[in-house]
Amino acid sequence: MSRVALVLAAGEGTRMKSDVPKVMHRVCGRPMLAWVLDALEEIKGAGHVDGILVVIGKGAPGVEKEVGERAACVVQEERKGTGHAVMIAAPRIAAEEVLVITADSPLVTPATLADLCKLHRDKGPAVTILATVLDDPTGYGRILRDGSGAVKGITEESEADPAERNIKEINTSIYVFNWEKLGKVLPELGTGNAKGEYFLTDAVALLARAGENISAHITPDACEVLGVNSREHLAQAEALMRQRINRRWMEEGVTMEDPSTTFIGGEVTIGRDTLLRPMVILEGRTAIGEGCVLGPNVRIVDSLIGNGVSVEQSTVRESELEDGVNVGPYASLRPGSVFRAGSKAGTFVETKKTVVGRESKVPHLSYMGDADIGDGVNVGAGSITCNYDGAHKHRTVIEDEAFIGSDTMFIAPVRIGKGSVTGAGSAISKDVPPGALGVERNQQKNILEYKKKTGKKKKKKEEEGKP
Repeated sequence: MSRVALVLAAGEGTRMKSDVPKVMHRVCGRPMLAWVLDALEEIKGAGHVDGILVVIGKGAPGVEKEVGERAACVVQEERKGTGHAVMIAAPRIAAEEVLVITADSPLVTPATLADLCKLHRDKGPAVTILATVLDDPTGYGRILRDGSGAVKGITEESEADPAERNIKEINTSIYVFNWEKLGKVLPELGTGNAKGEYFLTDAVALLARAGENISAHITPDACEVLGVNSREHLAQAEALMRQRINRRWMEEGVTMEDPSTTFIGGEVTIGRDTLLRPMVILEGRTAIGEGCVLGPNVRIVDSLIGNGVSVEQSTVRESELEDGVNVGPYASLRPGSVFRAGSKAGTFVETKKTVVGRESKVPHLSYMGDADIGDGVNVGAGSITCNYDGAHKHRTVIEDEAFIGSDTMFIAPVRIGKGSVTGAGSAISKDVPPGALGVERNQQKNILEYKKKTGKKKKKKEEEGKP
């Protein structure tokens, strides 16, 4: 039996009040559509579906790029409702079963979708609806049942009468259809409703009137099937997904001192025995090793962090920290920073496109940009690389075991040789040979009795009434 998953991702999302397609709004760092595709790919791997088709509309090029090779796409040029979206996709579907799901359902789990597909297969109805029960069903279509409890249809809230609005059992907009039977009633869908759209929910009533069996599976976890139709819903989905992600990592051996202030993206990985202190934000494709201590107040984005790394009150972006690296507090590691094993970026240090060698230290108040720093180097406080001449960036090379005096300025391009030393307060514009001392200072001039002279001038001004 061939089975296809059809993702409805063309909606305008008018309540979002956004130029961004609704399905591209992010939950825990990833578009809602990406979460849905993840779930479908997992059940595809388990044999519940054979292929995935996505109906796209608003912002089609960007949405199609997000889909990539995970699924095929079909464009719904005019958005005339969910029923119309299925009509547009119909020529591309050659299957016996179709799982229909909206792309604004980021919290739905593969397990729930797999159960829905299995129940449909076991019972063989014309359609199996995924339903749930809500204390406040506002905004959702209601499941209609007859006196015997059989499903007879779904009414959208805009079409529901007062009695129907009191129904707590709601439609999640996730279904498994017998494709042949759905195909027979699709042409009968009309636009005689308040929105003037083709509602896929009307197909359920048409199937019921045709004498077909309709099944509704009530999922006990209402949270995972909540749709996202507004910014408030988006915030709710974010909070629920974050709880799910944090719970997963704690189960895997990660300690969180305050999960409520710990933000972990959906693509992040973390090794066991790592400690996350309050206000840690891990984003993008960040990978954290084992036994690390991160926080408080740390943000790491798209970075590779080794084992036993410590980062405190700092930002790390698109960088790599090998085992045993120590960062912070108040450091900013910008893209292209690489810290080799045992190295350090201390208080108020900034780096960019810089490699810091094994056991090397940039302890405090320094900027190292476009630099290659060897092993065993100590960079004194206040040292900077002057890497930009107004038109081009130039590199500074500091070889192994060099000792950099405080407040050294490296006027790139320049090379500091192995084991060499720079004098504090030097502006180094020429290469320093290995083992040499590089010093650049103007001759000091002392003005004797300067304090006494300035004091007399100040007193005279006060006597003359001058400021």
